[in-house]
Amino acid sequence: MDLSKAFLDFAQLGAGWVLWLLVALSVISIGVMIDRVLWFRSREADTERFNQELRGAYLRGELERFIAKHRADPGIPIQVALRGLADRDQGPEAVAEAMHGERAKWRRAGDRNLMVLGTLGNNVPFVGLFGTVLGVMNAFLLLSSKSATAEKETFDQIAEALSATAFALLVAIPAVAAFNYFTRRLRVLMTSADECAHQVLSLVHGELHTGTPGRPTPGTPATPAAPGKEGTADGG
Repeated sequence: MDLSKAFLDFAQLGAGWVLWLLVALSVISIGVMIDRVLWFRSREADTERFNQELRGAYLRGELERFIAKHRADPGIPIQVALRGLADRDQGPEAVAEAMHGERAKWRRAGDRNLMVLGTLGNNVPFVGLFGTVLGVMNAFLLLSSKSATAEKETFDQIAEALSATAFALLVAIPAVAAFNYFTRRLRVLMTSADECAHQVLSLVHGELHTGTPGRPTPGTPATPAAPGKEGTADGG
């Protein structure tokens, strides 16, 4: 089998089918972008306000009401913090592991389909270049036929071939930009989750040593308030 002839026959298909392939890839890219925009839109949270509210609820002994208030909040930092608060009776190590697992779950959800954008951004230009090569080869094959319309058809084929590369860049550049944007946004979200996790751990460690207001440390009786002084829970 003559591979050169087989490839020349394949080149006669031109760059048209490559352009349709690029259209399909662009639809996939846009679909992933829309999916990620919708996913990220509700996952952010005002961590500074949340942490202040959390500390206030801790000092007032109102953690259960605080947890109930924020349970339905879709923000990733808040969900990570609530996961740790749910296990606060198990000690700091259990709380840290619980929040680490929750963070990993959300990290995996945030990464979903981002690899598609990265792959398209890196490889679509080569698809367009492949279409350009096929189109130019087909143009020279037409020129060699020496027909009356060969010259016009050759220029048309070259224009179509170059349009494959141009369209590929039009698909790849937004894909790369979107990949970088969503990756950065996910990294910021994970940093905010870490911030809330450290806040929860600081409260759990404080509870371990001093007891939560309104709830003494397990195994340690609450000390009655001295006359004329603010009551405390002696953590031993």
